[in-house]
This record gives sequence, C-alpha cells and structure tokens, in this order.
Amino acid sequence: MFVSRSMTRKVITVSKENTLGEAQEQMRAHNIRHLPVVEADNRLVGIVTDRDIRTAMPPSLIKGQDDPRARERFAQLTVADVMTPDPMTISPSHTLQDALLMIQEKRVGAFPVVDQHGKLTGILSVRDLLRAFTNVLGIGQPGTLLCILVEEKVGQMKRIVDTITEEGISFGSILVARYWEEDKRAVFPYLLTNNVIRVKQKLRDLGFTLLDPMKWYLDQLPKNE
Repeated sequence: MFVSRSMTRKVITVSKENTLGEAQEQMRAHNIRHLPVVEADNRLVGIVTDRDIRTAMPPSLIKGQDDPRARERFAQLTVADVMTPDPMTISPSHTLQDALLMIQEKRVGAFPVVDQHGKLTGILSVRDLLRAFTNVLGIGQPGTLLCILVEEKVGQMKRIVDTITEEGISFGSILVARYWEEDKRAVFPYLLTNNVIRVKQKLRDLGFTLLDPMKWYLDQLPKNE
C-alpha cells in the first residue's frame, strides 16, 4: 500500500506570517496537531506543531493567569518564529511500511507528503497509519485472533490455511512474527468468527502449539536481533 492511498489530502496549512494564535485556533477547529507551513505556490517550507506553540507560550498563559504583557508578547509571535524549517517529508510513492519505520525512527507524529517539486500534496499522520493498517488487517470486523507456534519450514503455512478453510472460516488477515526459540515462528491468523473451538482442536491434533495471543510479548525476542 502506498502513502498516496492513505494520506489525508485535504490539508490545513498556514503561512510563515500567521500568528501563533491563528495557528493554534486552526488546530483547535480541525482537531489536529500538525500544520504544514507553505508559500503561496503550495511549496512546503516548514511545519509547526501544538508542542511548538505550547513551548512558546509564557507560563502564565499556560496556567490561565491574566498577564497582559505576556499575552501581548505571545500575540506578536508568528509561525516563522517557532516552526521547524525544511522538515522531513515523505513521497506519495513510499509504502506504508516505509512510513511506519520512518515514524518509529524519527519519533514524529506526522510527515508532510510532497511531490518531486517540493509541493505539498497531503499529510500522513499516525492516525492515518492506524486507520490504514486496521483496514489491511481486517480487525474492524468481529473475529478471533489465534497464535500458532510453528517450525520454520516450507509447507507449514499451507497446513494452517487448509485446516482453517476446511472449517468454512474466512480470514481477516494473517501475520507471521519471529519467535524467541530458534527455527520457530509465531503465526497470527485473524479469523472472522468467534466459533473457533473445532479449528483450534484440529490444529492441536496436527501437532501445532497454540499460544494465548494476549500473552505475546515482542520484547522477549533476542536482544541482538
């Protein structure tokens, strides 16, 4: 899946000349935390976040105290005073996997999406990623998540899929994760049914180990991997 299919296309933006008060009001009105800063030709020149604005606010205003001088100083600040210039961006042709890794690595909440000319075409936030992966994984529909421990060898996935489909059960998704024992993997099928007693027993009869997915801890993976 590409960023262009999941990004927010209708982007609320500001200019460098807007005051921080105006930027803050835009965030409140649209329930957002990031505002791309653009020039008249929609070329991206920066980004301002709610954290940037809070950092620039005098403590007295944050505490709700009546401080005319502090209020006046804050009113004179513009987006240009606090924005991050030339922010990290992402291309519409990047995949959602690329975006997920970038957000994790850079620890940001959103990426402006720009074309090859540096013009803003959208914005991709953590909220957009969550919505996209919810759709991909099919977890918006009622169902049951299984966790099956398998040996890492050819044919194991087919045995699992055949066993489940023989019961007339549809898949919402299926994921494979590393396991902390060598030569093993954990398979997570999300089944679009709550009636899984028979299929779980059939999988056990085939020699598979079923784990409780609620007790799955990725932090138990080897630290050197």
